[in-house]
Amino acid sequence: MAEDTNKSKEKRDQEFEKRADSYNASQIQVLGGLEAVRKRPGMYIGSTSAQGLHHLVWEIIDNSIDERLAGFATKIEVTVNEDGSVTVQDDGRGIPVDIQKKTGRPALETVFTVLHAGGKFGGGGYKVSGGLHGVGASVVNALSTKLDVAVMRDGKKYTIAFDHGRVVQEMKEVGSVDLSQHGTIVRFYPDPDIFTETIIFDDKVLKNRIRELAFLNKGLKLTFTDKRKETAETDVYHYEGGIREYVSYLDRDSEVLFDTPVYVEGDYDGINVEVSLQYTKGYKTTLMTFANNIHTYEGGMHEAGFKTALTRVVNDYARKSKIFKDKDDNLSGEDIREGMTAVVSIKHPAPQFEGQTKTKLGNSDARAAVDKAFSETFSKFLMENPQVGRKIVEKGQLAARARVAAKRAREVTRKKSGLEIANLPGKLADNTSNDPSISELFIVEGNSAGGSAKQGRSRLTQAILPIRGKILNVEKASMDRILANQEIRSLFTALGTGFGADFDVSKARYHKLIIMTDADVDGAHIRTLLLTLFYNYMRPMIEKGYVYIARPPLYQVRQGKVEKYLDTDEELHEYLGTLQPSPKPIVQRYKGLGEMDPEQLWETTMNPENRRLDRVSPEFAADADKVFNLLMGNEVGPRRDFIEKNAKYVENLDA
Repeated sequence: MAEDTNKSKEKRDQEFEKRADSYNASQIQVLGGLEAVRKRPGMYIGSTSAQGLHHLVWEIIDNSIDERLAGFATKIEVTVNEDGSVTVQDDGRGIPVDIQKKTGRPALETVFTVLHAGGKFGGGGYKVSGGLHGVGASVVNALSTKLDVAVMRDGKKYTIAFDHGRVVQEMKEVGSVDLSQHGTIVRFYPDPDIFTETIIFDDKVLKNRIRELAFLNKGLKLTFTDKRKETAETDVYHYEGGIREYVSYLDRDSEVLFDTPVYVEGDYDGINVEVSLQYTKGYKTTLMTFANNIHTYEGGMHEAGFKTALTRVVNDYARKSKIFKDKDDNLSGEDIREGMTAVVSIKHPAPQFEGQTKTKLGNSDARAAVDKAFSETFSKFLMENPQVGRKIVEKGQLAARARVAAKRAREVTRKKSGLEIANLPGKLADNTSNDPSISELFIVEGNSAGGSAKQGRSRLTQAILPIRGKILNVEKASMDRILANQEIRSLFTALGTGFGADFDVSKARYHKLIIMTDADVDGAHIRTLLLTLFYNYMRPMIEKGYVYIARPPLYQVRQGKVEKYLDTDEELHEYLGTLQPSPKPIVQRYKGLGEMDPEQLWETTMNPENRRLDRVSPEFAADADKVFNLLMGNEVGPRRDFIEKNAKYVENLDA
């Protein structure tokens, strides 16, 4: 048995070497230099904030993923080391080490020192890739104080070292390895002079993206280890079911219409297409699209192809099955997608992304490929599962009736004039500037706090919209009920974005939407209700980075003329311990924003120079969605279990 295993291993290694031989320096094409990266890093990684910092990791992982897409790598290991550096190791072919003709230098050096150098520009190294610009490795190198690379290929190990993008140890052969050992190891140290906000990697951000990549590349094993922790545990992400398991993961706390998500895979004109979908008994639609592992938040042609096919197939099925009473009956795409969870993932040999952020796919052939792949399989699925097909159609019919009932309410939300805004039941106090980029809308809990906010605000840039109590829980409501809610209508009217299918983030009248609620349990509940509304029906606002949460203080301590604002009991006790006994400090606990006078509210929570705002990020959308489903959905059991498990972590709980 052992002999058979060894023979099988030798055969695999020989096959690997045969295929890997064709990957050499001739496939590394050079298009430019590195000069401007350190001077203008934002042009290459978006920003030098925490988001840009993590982008460095994505660039290196993308290179390893490309080895997977080329048919070689089977596992990728990501490690945050004790010193804060990151190591990414794969078992792909290993970056070529022979001389690249144009530079006269080893290809390994060229990849990390020359911008737009890689195997993704027609040299034959890759048919499909995510990091299509070829700037990843060199940009990461340029923005790191140190970067070390080890390559194992052809039975040998090679190393090279860089400092601020410059070679400090030229490539050299350091020993022999078994032929079964192959791949690339990159370790880099982000430069604190570039990433002045932080150079500390967030394990949650890393885990979420690594998990997502594992779902999108079925069978690929990704691991994450954080050695900064006392007990360094390794998380393993490995999904043979790929995006089908992704859909199940997204719906793990929801009631579904059928047990196993529909799954489609096919290749059309060189484009690999994967689609998986499931229906829940709720009202929320979740549609996630990817192109070459890149999350296309703004959709594009592949999304359009899926939507067109879904609408056509369901309507055709309803007619063929005589579910429609009238031959002219028809469901809209929005009706059919209500309650749907779907993931569309394509691998395209020449993707065209609109905008520098790669959030919208422009290839027209992707539309045709997805349409064809999905419509053929889904039509067959509906015919073979008539009970499921009927449930989907009937759910769409219910949505259509709710849509008709909501039509008049939707019209009310459309802004027609400034006068209409002024007369809103929500008592909006608008700002005077017409520039959305500097305009802020504070959604304030209660009329008392709203009054203080209106008096204390900067009238040029800050608008105030008081809301009364808890808004409708949209996780449990149909669209007609949502738009019948006065507070929600007021909010959408003030924003000017429209609603549902009419929602247009480009029409947003404010580029900062700030939730300002009390620092207590009721305030947290109202904040959660608002975030549920934004996530389900205003997600582009979150994806654009327009949604924020204000952090008002919990305590004020006055000692003589000195005032100090504090957030937690721990901070209060620590601060009181530093004070002299005389005069006696006066401690005020703010149970609500309404207890602050306008000057205090301005200084602590609204003044851009002093306030603290938390931006709501889409990076944790899947995890947040899970919690929203648990806390706001219809299932009592899972909600009770969650509360019992996590109640011990709640701070400042008012009995």
